[in-house]
Amino acid sequence: MAPETDPPHIQESVQDSGPYHNPALTVDGVVLLRQPVGVQGESPSVLLVERGNEPFRGMHALPGGFVDYGEDIQDAIDREIEEETGLTGLPFRQFRTFGHPDRDPRGHTVSVVYVAVIVGEAPEVVGGDDAASAAWFPVSKLPKLAFDHAHILGRVLAALPAG
Repeated sequence: MAPETDPPHIQESVQDSGPYHNPALTVDGVVLLRQPVGVQGESPSVLLVERGNEPFRGMHALPGGFVDYGEDIQDAIDREIEEETGLTGLPFRQFRTFGHPDRDPRGHTVSVVYVAVIVGEAPEVVGGDDAASAAWFPVSKLPKLAFDHAHILGRVLAALPAG
């Protein structure tokens, strides 16, 4: 796997290159796995990837990444999830946007967060692209998460209806 480098538009956006200093746009996917209604079981699980590159190499994160120039953000989340986990056709819905200037050590990024809820058995996932691995984790037993992903996941879980 080739070392990850920031796309040229990301490199330009974090440099002092004129009167406009624009944040880079990213997407993050919160993919939750729940038991069917009426089935008692463990807490929901969330799909995480182990980062294969810096920043936060070796830490877990929500799957996602940079939106390519000219790419629709819905297409970007579908592409990133497929590249990093192998999953396709998920029922993503836009949740909200997170944009604190310090959320990414590479520079100011704004992330549009999408949520998909799967009910039933966990689909098989495999790490790809810049993800060293992908796996399901019970939300009650999460590893330490990279970036602001623990905050994002907490906001998503708080907004979900019970059940």
